[in-house]
Amino acid sequence: MNNSDLIVRMLEQAGVRWVFGIPSGPVLPLIEALRRSSVEFVLTASETSAAFMATAVGYLTGIPGVCVATVGPGATNLTTGVGCAWLDRAPLIAITCNVATPWLERRVQMRIDHHALFQPLTKATWSLREGKVGETLACAIALATSEPPGPVHLDLPEDIAQAPAAETIIQASPSSSPPDLADEVAETVAAALAQSRRPLVVTGLAFTRANHGEKLLRFIERQRLPFVTTMHAKGFLPESHPRWGGVIGRARRTDVKRFTDQADLIIAVGYDPIEINYEEWVGKTPVIHISAEAAEPGAGLELRWNQAGDLDRTIDALGRLPAFANDWTPAAWRAHREAFEKALRPSGCGFAAHEVLDILRAQMPPDGILAYDVGAHTHQIAAQWRVDQPKTLLATNGWSSMGYGMPAAYAAKLAQPDRAVAGVVGDGGFQITAGELALARRLNLAVPIIVLNDGWLGLMKVKQERKNYPLSGVYLGAPADSPAHYFGVPCRPAKSLKEFSAALDWAFTLKGPSVVEAFIGVESYSATVFD
Repeated sequence: MNNSDLIVRMLEQAGVRWVFGIPSGPVLPLIEALRRSSVEFVLTASETSAAFMATAVGYLTGIPGVCVATVGPGATNLTTGVGCAWLDRAPLIAITCNVATPWLERRVQMRIDHHALFQPLTKATWSLREGKVGETLACAIALATSEPPGPVHLDLPEDIAQAPAAETIIQASPSSSPPDLADEVAETVAAALAQSRRPLVVTGLAFTRANHGEKLLRFIERQRLPFVTTMHAKGFLPESHPRWGGVIGRARRTDVKRFTDQADLIIAVGYDPIEINYEEWVGKTPVIHISAEAAEPGAGLELRWNQAGDLDRTIDALGRLPAFANDWTPAAWRAHREAFEKALRPSGCGFAAHEVLDILRAQMPPDGILAYDVGAHTHQIAAQWRVDQPKTLLATNGWSSMGYGMPAAYAAKLAQPDRAVAGVVGDGGFQITAGELALARRLNLAVPIIVLNDGWLGLMKVKQERKNYPLSGVYLGAPADSPAHYFGVPCRPAKSLKEFSAALDWAFTLKGPSVVEAFIGVESYSATVFD
């Protein structure tokens, strides 16, 4: 057994099923070890997509996603996807295969300082060295999955990869839990509820890692509270619930903010300011921040509780509190929701994104997974797409990099092969990641990719409009007619609701990948994205 074999066997033991990446000379020893294992090497079109796929797998499974790249340009390409795992809190192991040890400090072809490159994007960046390969990998797996989860970078010189292993397989130690402060938090919440007339619950990214969502919902119902969520927390409390009030910071954000501005107390459960800072929406309303990680205090922000603690135990303690009276009325929530839903669907815009989404939502099963890219449609989907089940909506918020949507959709299909999966991307994001269609064809992944083709970088267009700038650098050109296929993946165009519905029927009956190009107007975004 050489060190590459040791690495692969330890990944197997940790539950890893795929390693995403691109071959090169230094990567070949690791690929050979993977070939002899149950872990599949998945060839991607770019290292960036490899890291996005690993991020999605880590998020969906809780087991670190793994990606690999070669020295220099492969490593720099990988960092864009690794940053997604860093700011969107997904467990990930990023392996860069480097030149041989004698050359590590030399200025040679392709070599750069990988540790300096990955240091600001990871929880740790370590070298794999003779006699400490297994030990370091075990520490990396434990650290990647500890709270908050995130990426760890490992650098593997080519000679170390091929050297005989000097260690046996090492079990990764479980990570420690945050302190149990549940009783103290519950006392703080009880005192605040006794004085508050309009308390509001908001859930965020850290809540997606809690196990007691149903208990929090019972607390909300017992206290007769409304709740809102961040983009990442969608579905971890059911959006069909009459107490749901919307998604903060996304399409029709002013409608949601008018609702949250009525609150005189914010109970933030699993909120992660990496998505949207408290200062951007709470004003002077006092906040009780309940999470496994403390929030950074900001000017003018009143944090009545702000200590890291065990989230599930705290939710349990909240459920034991007696009911407190408040002034919220179901009629007010219902009126807000009706106005919000109507505002998300402006009339007179022709074939628009919100119409595409309503049809797609109707044709996707409740447990179907939608992965979507970054752009104007990100805001629309986050606000409009209704989900009642956890981990059925994949997006990047903390990192917000274009190019995430297609790799995430394909990773979701690998992780959940028996569930319906679809991807939604803008025409700009499609240009960045269209090469990954070759991956989908090679693996025969039955995932339709819906391309919202309007000829613009729609989000930047709206931002220029808001700043009264002339439109510049945001026009992609008049959309061309759809080809019969992209990289062998069949494609159908849709220029109306009827054509789009028929194209979806076609796509979901295929046993392989497809593309549906929806030729929509860009105008509706101006009425929803930042209003």
